[in-house]
Parts: sequence; structure tokens; C-alpha cells
Amino acid sequence: MLIILLALIVVLAALAIATQLRARSIEAGMPNIGELTDVGGFRLNALHVPAGPGADLPPIVFIHGASGNLRDQAGAFLEPLRGRAELLFIDRPGHGYSERGGPENDTPDGQANALARLMEEKGITRAIIVGHSFGGAISASFGVLHPDKVEGLVFLAAATHPWPGGVDWYYHLASAPIIGPVFCHTLALHAGMMRIEAATEHVFAPNPRPKTYLEDTGPALVLRPSAFRSNATDVAGLHAYVTAFSPRYGEIVRPTVIITGDADEIVLEEIHSKGLARDIAGSELVWIEGLGHKPDYIVTDIVIAALEKIAGEKRDLQAMARLAEPRLAATRVEPRGIAPSLQAGQ
Repeated sequence: MLIILLALIVVLAALAIATQLRARSIEAGMPNIGELTDVGGFRLNALHVPAGPGADLPPIVFIHGASGNLRDQAGAFLEPLRGRAELLFIDRPGHGYSERGGPENDTPDGQANALARLMEEKGITRAIIVGHSFGGAISASFGVLHPDKVEGLVFLAAATHPWPGGVDWYYHLASAPIIGPVFCHTLALHAGMMRIEAATEHVFAPNPRPKTYLEDTGPALVLRPSAFRSNATDVAGLHAYVTAFSPRYGEIVRPTVIITGDADEIVLEEIHSKGLARDIAGSELVWIEGLGHKPDYIVTDIVIAALEKIAGEKRDLQAMARLAEPRLAATRVEPRGIAPSLQAGQ
């Protein structure tokens, strides 16, 4: 037994060393493009882009989903919106290059409060809040808790309501005491790297993933031990949180657009997006056939039109959705492997 125990310790130590070396390599290939700002005991990382002289939109804050970082939303929106508005792309607490902070950041309300403090530090009084996937739960919480800072809300394939079932087993394992840190520092990164190609294909499915998405947005950053544990804690606790908090969504009164597809492999759009449309009076649900979990990349023009509509322009989002559907049908793909239930899964 002693020999077996010693062998196990040696194997775990070797895996831990390999994890640290690989994590450093990931960071070297995907360095920080933002700036760290103290928001009260910990620092949030964000890419803050000033408005141009001809700006025609209010400030816009982008909140990425689970397993993401600020490069994800910046990859979709930075260039199309550069100069048109003041833009703030954030690494959520514990993600990308942001510090985790205290246990208050284990739930979307705490992360929404951190975002509110970051906006104050950046001099942003009010903004359109754009939340993708898990970021939708934070956006909804922000809309309830900080209505004075909200110009409007745009939800993209959001995860916001209690759903039947759960999330993948490794979220519970990675967020558990004792065994969780061991798993995150030894096995998680190596297993994740083996799955990252197929997993990201399923995140986009049935739409094609951009060819340079992995190189441009750095999803491998979430596989670093501390980020993986933060992400797992977020996801493992989401169901309980939205069960308790979602009854408050009716308090949201700012203009709201909800964009979703009927082919999302990651969240149950029938529950989340339709739930938001039901709960938020006056909101507009843009339901797009053949769209998966990434409206930010696949129907970027419709998301930007939603921002323009919130800013007061006349935009027919429903007509735009109908025009997009034939293109989505023509470019449909079949991803490899098994779909991951990253947030509020099937």
C-alpha cells in the first residue's frame, strides 16, 4: 500500500508540474490585452476602448459566458463597433486575467456588483449591458440591482432560469473542497486540451466555428487551475442562484432585446430566452431558426441592430432574423464528438 501511495503521489506531482508548464505556455500565447483595476479588495481586468468623435451609441459593456474571457466578445464586436461607442470588455471575476475576489463573486449578483464598481472606476455612468450565455444571468442581475446604470439590456443565448437536469459532472468535482483543487491542478487542463476542438465546435453548432476562433479568443485560458475552479464554481452554483433570483426579473424596466436560436446545444432556449421575454415587460424576443449558441459571431449584424434600436434608431429585428435564416440553413455543419453541457444544458 505504501508503494502504491508513493507512486500515486509521484504521478500527481508530475501532472501538477506539467499543468503549470502548460498553463504558462497558454498565457504566453494569449497575453493580457486589458488593464487591471481595483474594485474593492481585488482587481478586474478589462479592455476599455474610448468612443470616437462621431460616436452614435451609448457606452456598451460586454459580459462573456462560462469558460470564456474578454477576448471572446471583443473578437465579435470590437472592430464593428470601434469608434461608435465607448466599449468595455471584461474578464469576469476569476476568468481571463481578473482576480477572483471573495466568495461574494461565486454568484452572478456579486459579479454584477463588481461590474458596477468597475463602471464607476472607468467613469461610465450608464451603458447598454450585453450578456452572452452565463453572462446573461449577470446582466439580468445587474438590471435588477443597478437599474440606474442601465441604458438597456441585450441577452445573447442567455442562461437565466432554472432548468431540468444539471451540468456536467466535472463542474461539481472541480468546485468541491479538497478534491477539487487536486483535480484542477493535475488532470483538468490536460483533459480539457484534448476536448477543446470538439467542445468549441459544439458551442457554435449547427453553425460553423470561425477558423481562427481558438487562436483569436484563447478559450484555453479557462483550463488554467485557478480559472477552471472559478468557472466550475460559477456553473455548479448557477441553478440554485437563478431558482432564487429569477422571480425578480420582472423588476427590470429598461429596454431589452433577447436574441436566441432554436438549435442551441448548450442552453435550453425554450426555458431561458422565452422566460426572459415572459418576465421582462416590453422586451423583444428575436427567435432565429438554425442559430446555435453564438449569436455574437453568427448574427453580429442583428446584435448591433439591437444596440442601435435601444439607442433610439428604427430597426426591424424580426425582418433581419428572417433574412438570416436561409444563410444559416445553407451553412449548417455537424460537429464532432459529444456536446458539452457547459451551462444550463440539454
